[in-house]
Amino acid sequence: MYHGAMEFFNVEHTDGKARAGVLKTAHSTIQTPVFMPVGTRGSVKSLSQHDLDELAPEIILGNTYHLYLRPGHELIEKVGDGLHGFMSWNKSILTDSGGFQVFSLSGLNKIMEEGVRFQSHLDGSYHLIGPEKSMEIQRALGSDIVMAFDDCPALPNTTEKIRDALERTIRWAKRCKDYELKPHQNLFGIVQGGLDLSLRVECLERLDEIGFPGMAIGGLSVGEKNDEMVELLTNFTPKMPAHKPRYLMGVGTPLDILNAVKTGVDMFDCVLPTRNARNGQVITSRGPLNIKNQQFKEDQGPLDPDCSCKVCKRYSRSYMRHLYTVGEYLAGQAITYHNIHFYLNMMREVRAAILSNKFDEYYENFYKSYKLGWKQ
Repeated sequence: MYHGAMEFFNVEHTDGKARAGVLKTAHSTIQTPVFMPVGTRGSVKSLSQHDLDELAPEIILGNTYHLYLRPGHELIEKVGDGLHGFMSWNKSILTDSGGFQVFSLSGLNKIMEEGVRFQSHLDGSYHLIGPEKSMEIQRALGSDIVMAFDDCPALPNTTEKIRDALERTIRWAKRCKDYELKPHQNLFGIVQGGLDLSLRVECLERLDEIGFPGMAIGGLSVGEKNDEMVELLTNFTPKMPAHKPRYLMGVGTPLDILNAVKTGVDMFDCVLPTRNARNGQVITSRGPLNIKNQQFKEDQGPLDPDCSCKVCKRYSRSYMRHLYTVGEYLAGQAITYHNIHFYLNMMREVRAAILSNKFDEYYENFYKSYKLGWKQ
């Protein structure tokens, strides 16, 4: 039901463990390493598809849990023949399985072998999502990359609970694999195992036996310390199949992403650039900038002097601070546009650095600049 691994993904060049590759789906050719903007409910928050066309990501995310609850996968398939047509987006889409939201958003849920019974965060109604239901929803959405339904335990946690989640993840992965998706869809497995390297390797090997064209690292950025995540990735990522794309789910800050690229990760997503934009945080070459701060009240400089996006070319920090403090919608929209541009541009620079064997140099320069900060 999916492309052959080499046709689907090919590593073009390596610089140390960092990789530059090409991933091909039915809707676009994606150059990696890649950051995928998050469009939870069929929209990257506050941005139009015209904005996305300008920003030019080759792939974005949709969320199975949220789209299942509203407007419903049946409606999306009926009205748009899938999410591409429904939201008028002709590039690639990855949909997550809904598992993380079922575990994290639902205060009342019950894990069973069939799946997870939970209450909607919208109206309290009861639902059951398991491997087959997740595949049914994602099949209707018609995404290019489909994620297996997994059990994502919070960290820190007991070894017993992490082992239980691992075993359930394997059982559920087999059921996802047995479900017939659309011919253009590619199903990724998700590796669990907490911070235990041996459990991660075991989960990876067992998922690899089931057979997936790509593999994701799940269950990180869920409560563990940052250095613990970096240590695990340093030891684990190189053990993943070299001929398949490696996707680190839900991570993270620019430095988190660069640290993961250094270990060999290819794909990333995170709500940080959009969510933090709505809270007034601008991601810049000198680190995060809080536009609410008094120091920017009369600052006529651009949001980021090193940025070429249309927001930085036109608007001052003073004006953007004014918009934010008076509650104008343009503030969140403009900062979101800039933040997404920053992430996408960073990944293009990272890829160019890998291809020219200068990734370590790029990393050091980026790190020094990013750590400067915006102190008064």
